[in-house]
Amino acid sequence: MANRYIRQTNLQDFGEEGQKRLAHARVLVVGLGGLGIPVVQYLNAMGVGTLGLVDHDTVDIHNLQRQVLYSEADSGQSKLGVALKKLRNQNSETNLIPHDTFLTNKNALEIIKEYDVVVDATDNFPTRYLINDACIILNKPFVYGALHAFEGHVSVFNYRQGPTYRCLYPAMPAGNEVPNCDENGVLGVVPGIIGSLQALEVVKIITGIGEVLSGQLLIFNGLQQDHIKISFNSKSENRKIKALQPSYESLDCELAPSISNEEFLKIRASQDSLSIIDVRTVREFENSHLEEAHNIPLNTLALPADLFLENKPIYVICQSGKRSEKAVIELTKVYPKHTFYNILGGMNQMRTQTS
Repeated sequence: MANRYIRQTNLQDFGEEGQKRLAHARVLVVGLGGLGIPVVQYLNAMGVGTLGLVDHDTVDIHNLQRQVLYSEADSGQSKLGVALKKLRNQNSETNLIPHDTFLTNKNALEIIKEYDVVVDATDNFPTRYLINDACIILNKPFVYGALHAFEGHVSVFNYRQGPTYRCLYPAMPAGNEVPNCDENGVLGVVPGIIGSLQALEVVKIITGIGEVLSGQLLIFNGLQQDHIKISFNSKSENRKIKALQPSYESLDCELAPSISNEEFLKIRASQDSLSIIDVRTVREFENSHLEEAHNIPLNTLALPADLFLENKPIYVICQSGKRSEKAVIELTKVYPKHTFYNILGGMNQMRTQTS
Protein backbone atom coordinates (compact mmCIF):
# COMPACT_ATOMS: atom_id res chain seq x y z
CA MET A 1 0.00 0.00 0.00
CA ALA A 2 2.96 2.30 -0.55
CA ASN A 3 1.02 4.42 -3.04
CA ARG A 4 -2.14 4.70 -0.94
CA TYR A 5 -1.51 8.29 0.19
CA ILE A 6 0.55 9.46 -2.78
CA ARG A 7 -1.91 12.23 -3.72
CA GLN A 8 -1.23 13.74 -0.28
CA THR A 9 2.48 13.06 0.04
CA ASN A 10 3.04 14.68 -3.37
CA LEU A 11 1.77 17.96 -1.94
CA GLN A 12 4.74 20.25 -1.33
CA ASP A 13 3.40 21.64 1.98
CA PHE A 14 2.26 18.23 3.25
CA GLY A 15 4.67 15.53 2.05
CA GLU A 16 5.86 12.40 3.83
CA GLU A 17 6.23 14.30 7.10
CA GLY A 18 2.56 15.27 7.09
CA GLN A 19 1.57 11.66 6.45
CA LYS A 20 3.77 10.45 9.32
CA ARG A 21 2.09 12.92 11.66
CA LEU A 22 -1.32 11.65 10.64
CA ALA A 23 -0.21 8.06 11.17
CA HIS A 24 0.93 8.81 14.73
CA ALA A 25 -2.14 10.88 15.66
CA ARG A 26 -4.96 9.81 17.94
CA VAL A 27 -8.31 11.49 17.25
CA LEU A 28 -11.54 11.06 19.21
CA VAL A 29 -14.84 11.66 17.38
CA VAL A 30 -17.85 12.10 19.67
CA GLY A 31 -21.02 11.25 17.75
CA LEU A 32 -21.56 9.18 14.61
CA GLY A 33 -24.39 11.21 13.12
CA GLY A 34 -24.58 13.79 10.34
CA LEU A 35 -21.33 15.51 11.35
CA GLY A 36 -19.40 12.54 12.68
CA ILE A 37 -19.85 10.38 9.58
CA PRO A 38 -17.93 12.61 7.11
CA VAL A 39 -15.32 13.29 9.81
CA VAL A 40 -14.53 9.62 10.42
CA GLN A 41 -14.73 8.66 6.74
CA TYR A 42 -12.21 11.27 5.65
CA LEU A 43 -9.84 10.91 8.60
CA ASN A 44 -9.91 7.14 8.16
CA ALA A 45 -9.29 7.39 4.42
CA MET A 46 -6.47 9.93 4.84
CA GLY A 47 -4.50 7.73 7.21
CA VAL A 48 -5.05 8.98 10.76
CA GLY A 49 -3.45 6.21 12.81
CA THR A 50 -5.96 5.89 15.64
CA LEU A 51 -9.62 6.89 15.62
CA GLY A 52 -11.73 6.68 18.77
CA LEU A 53 -15.48 6.53 18.12
CA VAL A 54 -18.04 7.46 20.78
CA ASP A 55 -21.70 6.61 20.15
CA HIS A 56 -24.50 4.66 21.80
CA ASP A 57 -27.34 5.20 19.31
CA THR A 58 -28.99 3.04 16.67
CA VAL A 59 -29.61 3.69 12.98
CA ASP A 60 -33.09 4.97 12.12
CA ILE A 61 -34.61 5.48 8.70
CA HIS A 62 -34.79 9.26 9.21
CA ASN A 63 -30.98 9.33 9.64
CA LEU A 64 -30.31 8.18 6.09
CA GLN A 65 -30.83 11.50 4.26
CA ARG A 66 -27.68 12.91 5.87
CA GLN A 67 -25.78 10.05 7.57
CA VAL A 68 -24.57 8.51 4.34
CA LEU A 69 -22.39 5.74 5.78
CA TYR A 70 -25.56 3.85 6.75
CA SER A 71 -28.04 2.02 4.52
CA GLU A 72 -31.62 0.84 4.83
CA ALA A 73 -30.35 -2.62 5.79
CA ASP A 74 -28.64 -1.06 8.86
CA SER A 75 -31.87 0.29 10.35
CA GLY A 76 -32.20 -0.67 14.01
CA GLN A 77 -28.54 -1.65 14.33
CA SER A 78 -25.91 0.03 16.48
CA LYS A 79 -24.34 3.00 14.68
CA LEU A 80 -21.03 2.13 16.28
CA GLY A 81 -21.11 -1.48 15.08
CA VAL A 82 -22.08 -0.55 11.54
CA ALA A 83 -19.47 2.23 11.36
CA LEU A 84 -16.68 -0.02 12.62
CA LYS A 85 -17.38 -2.64 9.96
CA LYS A 86 -17.52 -0.14 7.08
CA LEU A 87 -14.52 1.89 8.23
CA ARG A 88 -12.43 -1.29 8.52
CA ASN A 89 -13.37 -2.15 4.95
CA GLN A 90 -12.35 1.35 3.90
CA ASN A 91 -8.93 1.27 5.58
CA SER A 92 -7.66 -1.82 7.35
CA GLU A 93 -4.56 0.02 8.62
CA THR A 94 -6.45 2.30 11.03
CA ASN A 95 -6.61 1.43 14.73
CA LEU A 96 -10.32 1.91 15.47
CA ILE A 97 -11.24 2.14 19.16
CA PRO A 98 -14.98 1.86 19.95
CA HIS A 99 -16.54 3.56 22.96
CA ASP A 100 -20.07 2.14 23.12
CA THR A 101 -21.44 4.80 25.45
CA PHE A 102 -22.67 8.35 25.64
CA LEU A 103 -20.07 10.83 26.87
CA THR A 104 -20.85 11.82 30.48
CA ASN A 105 -19.16 13.61 33.35
CA LYS A 106 -18.36 10.15 34.72
CA ASN A 107 -16.35 8.91 31.72
CA ALA A 108 -15.29 12.01 29.73
CA LEU A 109 -11.89 12.58 31.34
CA GLU A 110 -10.97 8.89 31.20
CA ILE A 111 -11.84 8.63 27.50
CA ILE A 112 -10.51 11.97 26.25
CA LYS A 113 -7.12 11.74 27.98
CA GLU A 114 -6.00 9.04 25.53
CA TYR A 115 -6.34 11.27 22.44
CA ASP A 116 -4.56 14.24 20.85
CA VAL A 117 -7.59 15.98 19.31
CA VAL A 118 -11.32 15.77 20.06
CA VAL A 119 -14.04 16.32 17.45
CA ASP A 120 -17.41 17.48 18.75
CA ALA A 121 -19.91 15.94 16.31
CA THR A 122 -22.81 16.01 18.76
CA ASP A 123 -26.14 17.80 18.54
CA ASN A 124 -26.74 19.05 22.07
CA PHE A 125 -25.43 21.80 24.33
CA PRO A 126 -24.77 19.77 27.52
CA THR A 127 -22.28 17.50 25.72
CA ARG A 128 -20.54 20.47 24.07
CA TYR A 129 -19.96 22.14 27.44
CA LEU A 130 -18.81 18.82 28.88
CA ILE A 131 -16.30 18.33 26.02
CA ASN A 132 -15.07 21.90 26.43
CA ASP A 133 -14.46 21.57 30.15
CA ALA A 134 -12.79 18.17 29.85
CA CYS A 135 -10.50 19.46 27.09
CA ILE A 136 -9.50 22.45 29.23
CA ILE A 137 -8.66 20.20 32.17
CA LEU A 138 -6.65 17.84 29.93
CA ASN A 139 -5.26 20.58 27.66
CA LYS A 140 -6.65 19.07 24.45
CA PRO A 141 -7.87 21.02 21.38
CA PHE A 142 -11.34 20.28 20.12
CA VAL A 143 -12.97 20.90 16.76
CA TYR A 144 -16.54 22.14 16.93
CA GLY A 145 -19.36 21.82 14.41
CA ALA A 146 -23.05 22.70 14.63
CA LEU A 147 -26.03 22.63 12.28
CA HIS A 148 -29.30 24.49 11.85
CA ALA A 149 -31.53 24.12 8.80
CA PHE A 150 -29.41 25.40 5.85
CA GLU A 151 -26.57 26.73 8.03
CA GLY A 152 -23.49 25.31 9.73
CA HIS A 153 -20.83 26.52 12.18
CA VAL A 154 -17.19 25.43 12.56
CA SER A 155 -14.48 26.51 15.01
CA VAL A 156 -11.51 25.16 16.96
CA PHE A 157 -11.33 25.65 20.72
CA ASN A 158 -8.55 25.33 23.28
CA TYR A 159 -5.88 25.22 20.58
CA ARG A 160 -2.48 26.29 21.94
CA GLN A 161 -4.08 28.05 24.90
CA GLY A 162 -6.48 29.83 22.54
CA PRO A 163 -10.15 30.72 23.17
CA THR A 164 -12.50 28.09 24.58
CA TYR A 165 -16.12 27.29 23.78
CA ARG A 166 -17.15 29.29 26.84
CA CYS A 167 -15.32 32.34 25.44
CA LEU A 168 -17.81 32.29 22.57
CA TYR A 169 -20.85 30.95 24.46
CA PRO A 170 -20.36 31.71 28.18
CA ALA A 171 -23.55 30.08 29.45
CA MET A 172 -25.74 27.22 28.33
CA PRO A 173 -29.02 28.43 26.81
CA ALA A 174 -32.33 27.66 28.45
CA GLY A 175 -34.35 24.82 26.96
CA ASN A 176 -36.86 27.18 25.34
CA GLU A 177 -34.04 29.10 23.63
CA VAL A 178 -32.68 26.11 21.74
CA PRO A 179 -33.86 25.55 18.13
CA ASN A 180 -35.60 22.20 17.75
CA CYS A 181 -33.94 20.13 15.01
CA ASP A 182 -36.77 17.59 14.83
CA GLU A 183 -39.23 20.36 13.96
CA ASN A 184 -36.94 22.72 11.99
CA GLY A 185 -34.85 20.04 10.30
CA VAL A 186 -31.54 20.20 8.44
CA LEU A 187 -30.82 19.91 4.71
CA GLY A 188 -29.10 16.55 4.13
CA VAL A 189 -25.98 17.83 2.35
CA VAL A 190 -25.12 20.54 4.93
CA PRO A 191 -23.79 18.09 7.58
CA GLY A 192 -21.49 16.64 4.92
CA ILE A 193 -20.05 20.08 4.20
CA ILE A 194 -19.60 21.03 7.86
CA GLY A 195 -18.23 17.61 8.85
CA SER A 196 -15.70 17.80 6.01
CA LEU A 197 -14.58 21.23 7.25
CA GLN A 198 -14.17 19.76 10.73
CA ALA A 199 -12.02 16.95 9.31
CA LEU A 200 -9.89 19.55 7.52
CA GLU A 201 -9.33 21.42 10.79
CA VAL A 202 -8.22 18.17 12.45
CA VAL A 203 -5.68 17.56 9.68
CA LYS A 204 -4.36 21.14 9.99
CA ILE A 205 -3.97 20.75 13.76
CA ILE A 206 -2.10 17.45 13.42
CA THR A 207 0.19 18.38 10.56
CA GLY A 208 0.74 22.08 11.21
CA ILE A 209 -0.30 23.20 7.72
CA GLY A 210 -2.46 26.24 7.06
CA GLU A 211 -4.25 28.45 9.56
CA VAL A 212 -6.39 26.78 12.23
CA LEU A 213 -9.82 28.27 13.00
CA SER A 214 -8.84 29.22 16.54
CA GLY A 215 -10.54 32.38 17.76
CA GLN A 216 -12.74 32.38 14.68
CA LEU A 217 -16.25 31.07 14.09
CA LEU A 218 -16.95 30.14 10.47
CA ILE A 219 -20.65 30.43 9.58
CA PHE A 220 -21.66 28.69 6.34
CA ASN A 221 -24.94 29.57 4.58
CA GLY A 222 -25.94 26.86 2.16
CA LEU A 223 -28.73 28.79 0.47
CA GLN A 224 -26.46 31.67 -0.54
CA GLN A 225 -23.40 29.38 -0.83
CA ASP A 226 -21.30 31.81 1.19
CA HIS A 227 -19.63 32.08 4.57
CA ILE A 228 -18.45 34.65 7.06
CA LYS A 229 -15.89 34.49 9.86
CA ILE A 230 -16.48 36.07 13.26
CA SER A 231 -13.46 36.67 15.48
CA PHE A 232 -13.67 36.31 19.27
CA ASN A 233 -11.13 36.71 22.06
CA SER A 234 -9.89 34.43 24.80
CA LYS A 235 -11.05 35.15 28.35
CA SER A 236 -8.60 33.96 30.97
CA GLU A 237 -11.30 33.07 33.50
CA ASN A 238 -12.61 30.39 31.14
CA ARG A 239 -9.29 28.54 31.31
CA LYS A 240 -9.43 28.09 35.09
CA ILE A 241 -11.68 25.03 35.06
CA LYS A 242 -10.19 22.33 37.29
CA ALA A 243 -13.05 19.85 37.61
CA LEU A 244 -16.14 18.80 35.71
CA GLN A 245 -19.54 20.00 36.87
CA PRO A 246 -21.82 17.56 38.74
CA SER A 247 -24.38 18.06 35.96
CA TYR A 248 -24.34 19.52 32.48
CA GLU A 249 -28.06 19.96 32.07
CA SER A 250 -29.30 23.52 31.67
CA LEU A 251 -29.16 25.21 35.08
CA ASP A 252 -32.68 26.59 34.76
CA CYS A 253 -34.10 23.39 33.35
CA GLU A 254 -36.97 21.87 35.30
CA LEU A 255 -37.23 18.11 35.57
CA ALA A 256 -40.24 16.54 33.90
CA PRO A 257 -41.64 13.21 35.14
CA SER A 258 -40.57 10.75 32.46
CA ILE A 259 -40.99 7.15 31.42
CA SER A 260 -38.82 5.08 29.09
CA ASN A 261 -40.10 3.75 25.78
CA GLU A 262 -39.83 0.21 27.13
CA GLU A 263 -41.87 0.99 30.25
CA PHE A 264 -44.49 2.82 28.23
CA LEU A 265 -44.90 -0.07 25.78
CA LYS A 266 -45.38 -2.52 28.66
CA ILE A 267 -48.10 -0.32 30.13
CA ARG A 268 -49.67 0.12 26.71
CA ALA A 269 -49.79 -3.66 26.19
CA SER A 270 -51.39 -4.28 29.59
CA GLN A 271 -54.19 -1.67 29.44
CA ASP A 272 -57.22 -1.35 27.23
CA SER A 273 -57.02 2.43 26.92
CA LEU A 274 -54.44 5.16 27.49
CA SER A 275 -54.50 8.94 27.30
CA ILE A 276 -51.69 9.99 24.96
CA ILE A 277 -50.90 13.47 23.68
CA ASP A 278 -48.65 13.96 20.65
CA VAL A 279 -47.26 17.52 20.72
CA ARG A 280 -45.61 17.45 17.28
CA THR A 281 -46.83 19.52 14.35
CA VAL A 282 -49.88 18.40 12.38
CA ARG A 283 -47.65 17.45 9.44
CA GLU A 284 -45.40 15.27 11.62
CA PHE A 285 -48.44 13.63 13.24
CA GLU A 286 -50.04 12.85 9.88
CA ASN A 287 -46.81 11.21 8.71
CA SER A 288 -46.82 8.67 11.57
CA HIS A 289 -48.36 8.44 15.03
CA LEU A 290 -49.60 6.13 17.75
CA GLU A 291 -53.14 5.01 17.10
CA GLU A 292 -54.49 6.23 20.46
CA ALA A 293 -52.76 9.61 20.43
CA HIS A 294 -54.44 13.01 20.32
CA ASN A 295 -52.49 15.57 18.27
CA ILE A 296 -52.18 18.80 20.26
CA PRO A 297 -49.13 20.76 18.96
CA LEU A 298 -46.86 22.28 21.57
CA ASN A 299 -47.76 25.85 20.63
CA THR A 300 -51.49 25.20 21.17
CA LEU A 301 -51.52 23.20 24.39
CA ALA A 302 -55.17 23.17 25.45
CA LEU A 303 -56.44 19.79 26.57
CA PRO A 304 -59.99 18.52 25.95
CA ALA A 305 -61.91 17.63 29.09
CA ASP A 306 -62.44 13.99 28.07
CA LEU A 307 -58.73 13.29 28.59
CA PHE A 308 -59.26 13.68 32.34
CA LEU A 309 -62.40 11.57 32.70
CA GLU A 310 -60.75 8.46 34.14
CA ASN A 311 -58.19 10.37 36.22
CA LYS A 312 -55.42 8.24 34.72
CA PRO A 313 -51.88 9.39 33.87
CA ILE A 314 -51.53 11.24 30.58
CA TYR A 315 -48.53 10.28 28.43
CA VAL A 316 -46.91 12.94 26.24
CA ILE A 317 -44.83 12.16 23.16
CA CYS A 318 -42.99 14.04 20.38
CA GLN A 319 -40.28 13.08 17.89
CA SER A 320 -37.28 12.84 20.22
CA GLY A 321 -38.56 13.59 23.74
CA LYS A 322 -37.46 17.22 23.92
CA ARG A 323 -40.74 18.96 23.07
CA SER A 324 -42.74 16.51 25.13
CA GLU A 325 -40.50 17.29 28.11
CA LYS A 326 -41.31 20.99 27.76
CA ALA A 327 -45.00 20.13 27.39
CA VAL A 328 -45.07 18.04 30.58
CA ILE A 329 -43.47 20.87 32.57
CA GLU A 330 -46.06 23.36 31.29
CA LEU A 331 -49.03 20.99 31.65
CA THR A 332 -48.08 20.17 35.24
CA LYS A 333 -48.25 23.88 36.04
CA VAL A 334 -51.63 24.34 34.35
CA TYR A 335 -53.19 21.08 35.59
CA PRO A 336 -51.47 20.45 38.96
CA LYS A 337 -54.01 17.82 40.06
CA HIS A 338 -53.22 15.52 37.15
CA THR A 339 -50.25 13.28 36.35
CA PHE A 340 -48.25 13.64 33.14
CA TYR A 341 -45.33 11.58 31.86
CA ASN A 342 -42.85 12.44 29.14
CA ILE A 343 -42.06 9.44 26.91
CA LEU A 344 -38.26 9.41 26.61
CA GLY A 345 -36.85 9.05 23.10
CA GLY A 346 -40.20 9.86 21.50
CA MET A 347 -41.25 8.47 18.15
CA ASN A 348 -37.61 8.06 17.10
CA GLN A 349 -37.05 5.35 19.68
CA MET A 350 -40.62 4.05 19.43
CA ARG A 351 -39.95 2.87 15.88
CA THR A 352 -36.89 0.89 16.96
CA GLN A 353 -38.85 -0.70 19.83
CA THR A 354 -41.83 -1.73 17.71
CA SER A 355 -40.07 -2.65 14.43
